[in-house]
Amino acid sequence: MEGRVQAQQQEENTGSNGVPTVPLLTPYKMGNFNLSHRVVLAPLTRQRSYGCVPQPHAIVYYSQRTSKGGLLIAEATGVSDTAQGYPETPGIWTEEQVEAWKPIVDAVHAKGGTFFCQIWHVGRVSNTSFQPHGQAPISCSDKPLKPIVGANGEVVQEFSPPRRLSTDEIPNIINDFRLAARKAMEAGFDGVEIHGANGYLIEQFLKDRVNDRTDQYGGSVENRCRFALEIVEAVANEIGADKVGIRLSPFINFLEAGDSNPNALATYMVEALNKYQILYCHMVVPRMKTATGERVESLDILLPLRKAFKGTFICAGGYNREKGIKAVAENHGDLVAYGRLFLANPDLPRRFELNAPLNRYNVETFYTPDPVAGYTDYSFLEYTA
Repeated sequence: MEGRVQAQQQEENTGSNGVPTVPLLTPYKMGNFNLSHRVVLAPLTRQRSYGCVPQPHAIVYYSQRTSKGGLLIAEATGVSDTAQGYPETPGIWTEEQVEAWKPIVDAVHAKGGTFFCQIWHVGRVSNTSFQPHGQAPISCSDKPLKPIVGANGEVVQEFSPPRRLSTDEIPNIINDFRLAARKAMEAGFDGVEIHGANGYLIEQFLKDRVNDRTDQYGGSVENRCRFALEIVEAVANEIGADKVGIRLSPFINFLEAGDSNPNALATYMVEALNKYQILYCHMVVPRMKTATGERVESLDILLPLRKAFKGTFICAGGYNREKGIKAVAENHGDLVAYGRLFLANPDLPRRFELNAPLNRYNVETFYTPDPVAGYTDYSFLEYTA
């Protein structure tokens, strides 16, 4: 209650420029990083890294969305040549990729931003065309994914049956994450976010609708969390726990990755993370459909997790300005990550400060390979003296 009252008082205060301040736009100290506001650029797959190598147009894209003291999380970045499942997504397992990331990171730092690299393995969300030598994708299981079918009935994406990793192979995948974290630091990133959400490899291990293993990585919630926590430990030992975050979506059933008891899974995982003293936990909020068909965020489900986790808590999932203010004011999270709104409004923190109108995003250009359209051509607010 005290935090809520303080936040409401902050909202009533007026900044030096005469514009009322709101909790979402107040400074925050995230470990060693001093943030000037709490509006975070969420990791967004954009599919414009030709040949899995980041391109110069990403310098413009990320620089546009950087504000002094702002936190940006880079798009999901593959940890190895088996980690890919979509065209033109970046990696960070080769020296060429590291060198390509450097000017992008430098551009963010030049404008005073803090930049984390999200490291990723898609697991079974792939097909043989993305895999080295045309081999099968890897996963915790050999359960296949159904094709994704578009609104017109056409198949949008097909997946090859995965190969179940043997117990002896799992340390190699953990090592891929460790090496990717090291290379991210070599590229100049301030830290890494481990992608443990959205139905990809780590979440395939976490969720019992996918994980049917009978070894130490399957069965009980403790065993299903083992793979994720061993990655956290390896990455934290490699680059320092104060530079490590993780993204989780225990309540979301995405890409057939559901769980029979998401509350138990989320609680165990968040409490276990405290042992490693990592910097932040980035949690995707479940969105429920009401009787009228409206999609609403189920914020209260995060409160026990937010209280249990000892580090910075970032919430994400369909927030607008009003909901972001409420999330911080009511202590659902320390920071709020924005995806589509930030994509379409490169100066989103400034627009939130002024409560200015927002650009509309164009879904049709989210994943096109064009280096400008739908990528760097969204307009900024026009300032008048």
